[in-house]
Amino acid sequence: MDTPIATVMPDTPITPSSPSGNRELMNLETQPNKRRRKKSIVWDYFTVETVDAGCTRACCNQCKKSFAYITGSKLAGTSHLKRHITMGICPVSRQKNQQTPNTPSTKPGSVTDPPKRRYRASPGISSISFNQDRSTQDIAKMIIMHEYPPHIVEHPAFIDFVHTLQPQFNVASFNTIQGDCVAIYLREKQRLLNFISGIHGRVNLALDLWSSNQSVGYAVLTGHFIDGDWNLHRRVLNVVMVPSLDSDVAFNQALASCLSDWRLENKLLTLTLDRSFSNETINGNLRGFLSVKNPFMLNCQLIKGNCYARVISRLAQDALGAIWETVDKIRASVKYVKTSDTHEEKFLELKERLQVPSTKELFIDDQTKWNTTYHMLVAAHELKEVFACLETFDPDYKIATPTMDDWKQVEILCTYLKYFFDAANILTSPTYPTASVFYHEVSKIQAELTQAAMSEEPFTSYLTKPLKERFDEYWKDCFLVLAIAVVIDPRFKMKLIEFSFSRIYGEDAGMWIKAVDDGLHELFHEYLVQMLALPDTFMDEGLEVIPKSEASREEILHAGNIEEGTPQEGHPQEHSQDMSLISIGDGLSDFEVYISEDTSGQPMRSELDQYLEEFLLPRAQDFDILDWWRLNQVKYPTLSRMASDILSIPFSTVPTDSVFDTVSKKIDSYRSSLRPVTLEALICAKDWLQYGSLSSDSQ
Repeated sequence: MDTPIATVMPDTPITPSSPSGNRELMNLETQPNKRRRKKSIVWDYFTVETVDAGCTRACCNQCKKSFAYITGSKLAGTSHLKRHITMGICPVSRQKNQQTPNTPSTKPGSVTDPPKRRYRASPGISSISFNQDRSTQDIAKMIIMHEYPPHIVEHPAFIDFVHTLQPQFNVASFNTIQGDCVAIYLREKQRLLNFISGIHGRVNLALDLWSSNQSVGYAVLTGHFIDGDWNLHRRVLNVVMVPSLDSDVAFNQALASCLSDWRLENKLLTLTLDRSFSNETINGNLRGFLSVKNPFMLNCQLIKGNCYARVISRLAQDALGAIWETVDKIRASVKYVKTSDTHEEKFLELKERLQVPSTKELFIDDQTKWNTTYHMLVAAHELKEVFACLETFDPDYKIATPTMDDWKQVEILCTYLKYFFDAANILTSPTYPTASVFYHEVSKIQAELTQAAMSEEPFTSYLTKPLKERFDEYWKDCFLVLAIAVVIDPRFKMKLIEFSFSRIYGEDAGMWIKAVDDGLHELFHEYLVQMLALPDTFMDEGLEVIPKSEASREEILHAGNIEEGTPQEGHPQEHSQDMSLISIGDGLSDFEVYISEDTSGQPMRSELDQYLEEFLLPRAQDFDILDWWRLNQVKYPTLSRMASDILSIPFSTVPTDSVFDTVSKKIDSYRSSLRPVTLEALICAKDWLQYGSLSSDSQ
């Protein structure tokens, strides 16, 4: 006689047909543990089968295999039943899933679906009220931060997804969400404008050109500045469409918009571009434009026409191009290994047999990022013995293998690519580096290429001579600003210039050292002269500036070094008054006259000279140059202002994610189809929002 089987539904209690089974389960149901009363999802896939008195088993509905469930007073639980379904142990379920994987016809709860976890609602969630406006603002912020297309709000799948989460939410239209994005941009722009207006120092600009599939470009202007708490900031300020890229005044309008929007007419110090989209004519027009709009320092010598990152990128591409045939051979061999699991298994097996100690993993490079090609070559070079034997070990390997001479050239190439990689890599740190950092990398490359170009090794000189010629152009354009920036570092000052220039220029070093010293003093002199233009009541960081009506040129030149009561030329009446006050009753009037006569003919040292003559600070890895100047701004009031402006000079125009790019950044077709104001809002607002609320201690 067949044993009766009771099919168990998810929400019904277990009802075995056996009276003894009834008694056993009734005893279980009366236990204080209430969780036993709740049905597991596995009962969608199993039925309870009573074998005999006191023994009940769970039978799989698909493969009919039975499992222990209740034996006497012991309950086996359901974990082993879940594993039977979810881990593919059930042969019938596994076969069905392989035949119809993820088909639309599969219905939830069918026998081919694995059990799904039942989630409990978090306590308190139901008490949160729905806010339509806040949710719309969150979508706008999401679109900005993650670069989603604003049209996502009209995508049917997105609308369905949102309604699943919150049926009450009325998804905004494209026009509404576009307006919300622009509103966020305008709000954040006003905050940033207020912040920039509150700093006493100058702002440095970097101008980059992004391309598009249309015949227009986009000028992206980024501001670099240091606030009153000596925090370095980098912010995208404007994204301006450039309709005519061939025009010699193509960037004048973009620069004019930036100066006007951010009130920088009297606050701009330097402008950095790149020769990939500029030339001497464009740079000359910008100098002429800025000479009218902004009292530029050093007669506009601080317009830099080369982007540091792009110069390094061009050097790396030229170096790779010198042996492009060998690079292509290695790329083809790496591709052979990495595009087939079988090939890679054979390659790794051969590596173990040869006992090659390399821990580097092969990967196919991205030819739009030169650093990936460099890392591919380094990894392949360490595994060159494996590639040399691969043809005999793997009969399918028919690719031309690089010779030992080829590998030797790759080794030399990677030596210089390492210099370029280290130089560019400083731009990828979470915090943007100060201007003082760049000199070390640039001077290192200059010295290494100078030495290598004179090498007696044929390939080394062949590789590096063209690189040195290209790099000499950048060095000649930027060495003065680079040198001034590193002199501002109290660990190096002019001593590092003297040391490194002697290695680079040899006997001619003195002429170049003098050029740096003259430029440094000329810049410092211009900062001193600016004191004359400050309001009489101006107070800066607690330091009182000499009022214009009372300050002579000599007093300005020695600002910060004149102590109260010191006699000054051109003020005989004040001098006599001070002397009369001091001489009453102290018996030292003759001494005061002696000191006055003894020091009247001695030139006074400026802040700059005093700074340069002091001992160098020890070199420490954790040295914070901005914090040092913050602590010493009272001692060097004028020089610290100059240091603040110089240390924020940008030498690169590209964003962090484009440092190693071999092509210019490109705006996709969708974004370039948006209105210019919307595109600017999306790009700028994303940059600003990632730093959070602006305050004096923000990043």
